[in-house]
Amino acid sequence: MKRVLKGARCFTGERMLDGHAVVVEGEHITAVVPAAEAPADAQVVRLPEGALLVPGFIDTQVNGAGGVLFNETPTAEAALAIAAACRRSGTTGLLPTFITDEQTGMRRACEAIAQVLSRPAPGVLGIHLEGPFISGERPGVHDPRYIRTPEAQELTYLTGLSERLASKGGRLLVTLAPESVDDAIIRRLASAGVVLAAGHTAASLERTHAAVTAGVRGFTHLFNAMPPVNNRQPGPVVAAFEAEDAWCGIIADGIHVHPALLRLLLKVKRPGKVFLVTDAMPPVGTDALTFSLYGRTILRREGRLVTENGTLAGADIDMVTAVRNCVRLLGLPLEEGLRMASLYPASYLGLEKHLGRLAPGYRSDLALLRPDLTVLATWVGGQEQWY
Repeated sequence: MKRVLKGARCFTGERMLDGHAVVVEGEHITAVVPAAEAPADAQVVRLPEGALLVPGFIDTQVNGAGGVLFNETPTAEAALAIAAACRRSGTTGLLPTFITDEQTGMRRACEAIAQVLSRPAPGVLGIHLEGPFISGERPGVHDPRYIRTPEAQELTYLTGLSERLASKGGRLLVTLAPESVDDAIIRRLASAGVVLAAGHTAASLERTHAAVTAGVRGFTHLFNAMPPVNNRQPGPVVAAFEAEDAWCGIIADGIHVHPALLRLLLKVKRPGKVFLVTDAMPPVGTDALTFSLYGRTILRREGRLVTENGTLAGADIDMVTAVRNCVRLLGLPLEEGLRMASLYPASYLGLEKHLGRLAPGYRSDLALLRPDLTVLATWVGGQEQWY
């Protein structure tokens, strides 16, 4: 069925348009035209005046939401439940994230995502394995018992998985510590299409640069689980600043990283290379005050998720809040905040020809925002849902 979405202002991913309509047919956008030129044979969906229609948000790091933790239940149903919970905050595509854990659980999670990608419009774009190939010096809340270096059999599985997911339009993202994985392995994974990120790392500036040259594409929640910048040992943070082609994911909650540091990063990196992640955990989208991770109780306190000894354990934020924080905390134009939540993560994943824009041929993954930047409706593969 052909539908015309009209009445709201549109942000295409590049510019704001007034008086335009978006024509959707099935899972794709077929046209963005002046409202008067919309096809007469289409069903009209009249959007509220003052609302803003934008490309749906893409979150590459979602540990859980809606009371579900992917590590705890690494199933297709759990992935879909997380996607449904995040959709209420404008996220129309995400990577369920499986953090450092036992190999059997990791395999279950990967196979679950392979199943999900065969379903129509799941709101899931692949899987993010945050670990287990990380640094024991910078585990954060990850359980050190499960940190390991990749073995031959595991590498064979991951390269094959990446190719299987890609055949369904999905992506495999792996966060690793450059000091824990040699360049030959990085090159092998990257050549198989694995999106590689440096994270939970204490690598030197030099080692990080070498890993980027070998195929590391970005940095996972930059600044967090990394050593602070030192005048004689600048480390991975400065390497991220210097690596012109590398992307940097950030948690813009005002807690994980001081806003002044994020403003500095945005001045240093060229446009398009900084994007938003939530690092969300099960309480997001609920009123829960605790959840369990590795058998430990995690507390929800004043916008933080922390262990009983105060270690941050993911984040208590959703994507539309992160967009608002780009404007309110970082002083960015709304258009740039929207790109950081959609077009830039799409580019990071190599999906920028299909996602992140309102343009003909793109997936009809959309979010409709109220003037106060809260979510009024979403479309995933053209399937509409109002809130």
